[in-house]
Amino acid sequence: MLLLDNPIQHYAWGSRTSLANLLGRPAASQPEAELWIGAHPKAPSRLSDGRSLLDAIVADPDGMLGADVPMRFGPRLPFLLKVLAVDAPLSLQAHPDREQAQRGFAREEHAGLPLDAPTRTYKDDNHKPELLCALTPFEALSGFRPALRTAALFDLLGVTRVDTAALRSGRPDALEQAFTRLMTLPADERAQVIEDVLSRCERALMQVEPELAGSVAWALDLGRRYPGDIGAVASLLLNHLRLEPFEAVYLDAGRLHAYLSGTGVEIMANSDNVLRGGLTPKHVDVPELLRVLRFDSPPVEPVPTTQLPSGEVRYESPAPEFRLSRLELGPERGFQGEVTGPEILLCVEGQASVELGPRAPAAPRCLRRGQACFLSASSGGYRLEGSARVFRARVGA
Repeated sequence: MLLLDNPIQHYAWGSRTSLANLLGRPAASQPEAELWIGAHPKAPSRLSDGRSLLDAIVADPDGMLGADVPMRFGPRLPFLLKVLAVDAPLSLQAHPDREQAQRGFAREEHAGLPLDAPTRTYKDDNHKPELLCALTPFEALSGFRPALRTAALFDLLGVTRVDTAALRSGRPDALEQAFTRLMTLPADERAQVIEDVLSRCERALMQVEPELAGSVAWALDLGRRYPGDIGAVASLLLNHLRLEPFEAVYLDAGRLHAYLSGTGVEIMANSDNVLRGGLTPKHVDVPELLRVLRFDSPPVEPVPTTQLPSGEVRYESPAPEFRLSRLELGPERGFQGEVTGPEILLCVEGQASVELGPRAPAAPRCLRRGQACFLSASSGGYRLEGSARVFRARVGA
């Protein structure tokens, strides 16, 4: 068991209190957005001997990851675990699939664009499916609403400067046409559309049915935060999602989304590729975003969970790189885990005692609120005791 020292990313949308509370320290002097737990080259966790988790894996990939993981994913930890603290909305964004990421990364490498260049789009050659589990009430925009439903919303608002004919057409590419048209408006027309749509949202907010009221309210909020950004209007094409604590949402490649508020545990493939379309001071690449987006509109609902006999609650997702589950420990409710590959345990409430099995005997170690530990593939089994809430991150089946 290796205790981890985990880096914090300071983005403008972060909270000064959420991660501080989790880590048991005073409020921060600047926004703290993401706690990274893993071995991503940009910001790997560190071990007590000063090495990064990344360096430790490079030095002994078979011992740390097991024989199966390097064969499937190469000699790297295939997932990255985070705690997100969203105090202001994130950008309108999507992530590429693996082939798109490989092509985009190779293209920017060939162009000689430094990895830290502000205009860089692809930071690595990996895809980034992700699953977010809410720790507090959490709000997000996720995926496109069915075209006819959005046309009805614009009709209700009385919008005149957005052509809704494509949305009503019944064509398979209706959403793609409507969204592309909005995102590529000439500057002068864009300003008129933003003013028209947001003013009508203001007047109609109290008359919109509850299912759509959240979308309208957030469009107004985004318009105030990012004046002149067409992303505020484009957000009206997306589903508004509310997660209660311990509900989760899964986002696969090409799914347009924006996290709006709340704190959550997020797990993803080990990548930092983000294609942004607006609502951010960061680099926006609309043409590349349009190339990777999916314009289908499946139902948006929390992912299913499976209650295992061990008491473990597993969040189901198709991603092969990761599997996330939640453990609720109590006086008469411990957990016996079997390590078949690399694992990370993250304690978000209380404290737990971690005792390794006979293959790696050692004195039990305490895992406190906000702490995480890495269990190598060679650790064997382990036992958790205490009164705690712990998230368990592993490689997918």
